[in-house]
Amino acid sequence: MKKSLVLLTFLLFAGCSFNVALFSPPGPIEEVVIKEGRVKDKVLILEVDGIITAASKGGLLTQYESPVASLKDWLRKAKMDKRIKAIVLRVNSPGGAVTASDIMYEELRRFRKKSGIPMVACFMDIAASGGYYVAMSADEIVCHPTCLTGSIGVIAQLATIDKMLEKLGIEPVTIKSGKHKDIGTPFRVPTDEEKDIMQKLVLSMYSRFVDVVVSGRKIPRDKVLEIADGRVYDAAEAKDLGLVDHVGYLEDAIAHAEKLGGTEHAEVVMYQRPGDYKTNIYSAEARSWDTILADRLMENLGARFYYLWIPGR
Repeated sequence: MKKSLVLLTFLLFAGCSFNVALFSPPGPIEEVVIKEGRVKDKVLILEVDGIITAASKGGLLTQYESPVASLKDWLRKAKMDKRIKAIVLRVNSPGGAVTASDIMYEELRRFRKKSGIPMVACFMDIAASGGYYVAMSADEIVCHPTCLTGSIGVIAQLATIDKMLEKLGIEPVTIKSGKHKDIGTPFRVPTDEEKDIMQKLVLSMYSRFVDVVVSGRKIPRDKVLEIADGRVYDAAEAKDLGLVDHVGYLEDAIAHAEKLGGTEHAEVVMYQRPGDYKTNIYSAEARSWDTILADRLMENLGARFYYLWIPGR
């Protein structure tokens, strides 16, 4: 029984094409009022929650869009609502894939520029690496007193399984057009030359991260380089370093957003899909055990690049 359970878990989360759709795909976006306002103006709360990825997720119990796709839909709906005067971007994420983080940042930056709607990011439990990167699109940042943020950097991790295959009597055979075509393969340890190639790629992506922080926070590049060594900072230190503007709570972020939007006592709204249930400003996207576990068990076979904080790895 235990072996069967382990095999099922591997099939579900290791990228195999084994997927049983028991429920229908997500329905259309609906607006839910979280807090009634005294005026008709709205403050919209958007979420950046969990691992940032462009891949749609699903499993035995659920099926839902990727954070990138969801954000695109939210912004499309927000664009049509003239009552929205400000946006609060609620971030609770250790980061994720480089490209997904960059897409979300750019979508938010363009939306803010074209619409003129101010945006305040609010950091919750963690807003690290790609989570921090996405927030560079905001006008201001409010950081929860117990938040960990920063982790400005790039990580590429590779798990090799050559020793395990050798014990099983399995010998992989690769036919390639050039000596670096299989760079990052899990079937052998990378050469020193390949490590150098990957290091250059990491540094290139790191340089872009630094540029985004310089632009978003208006901090001199040399200062950003001093603090962008991959570490996370607590809220107080992040404020001292200029990485955030205020230390406070989600209610404070809403108040700052209202001020930037030229309104007060506005209606606070969020977006959801049928099946979600949001009752207050801290309500999160409904997620089942399999999708939460999938976030934790990211595929490690093959080289991938992440704006991601991975403590203890």
